[in-house]
Amino acid sequence: MKRLIITLCLTISLACGSFGVGWSGDFQKGLDAAQRGDYATTLKEWTPLAEEGHGNAEYNLGIMYERGDGVPRDDKISMKWYRLAAKQGNDHASERYNKFVLEDIIYKSDVQELENLGEALETECKKDIKCAFIKVWAYIDITKDDR
Repeated sequence: MKRLIITLCLTISLACGSFGVGWSGDFQKGLDAAQRGDYATTLKEWTPLAEEGHGNAEYNLGIMYERGDGVPRDDKISMKWYRLAAKQGNDHASERYNKFVLEDIIYKSDVQELENLGEALETECKKDIKCAFIKVWAYIDITKDDR
């Protein structure tokens, strides 16, 4: 019985350790490819990692989409990856995401939409802070993915 428990514990620890190695290995492979300018491989390696919540992969995909490195330049997709990485505490991603939000509010805002937002806040929300937050968040959620 003791031998079975030891074998089971070793198997679990090896499995847990191999998950981390797989993650860092794939990330490193993508990083090496990016440094060579092989963005197709970078995208192939980092996208699954980012979709699983790997913060560095999320941030770096944000950079790729912001610059158009091997992908069509797309600020909305870039913002999505920056926001997800920022939620995990990535300060650089947070800075990039906040920059996009401010640029959108200041430079791309539709005056009529802003007026409608103001009216909605006054009439629908009155003093309900939760209502106001939801309305403002819906306005600044440029990616339109409700996250």
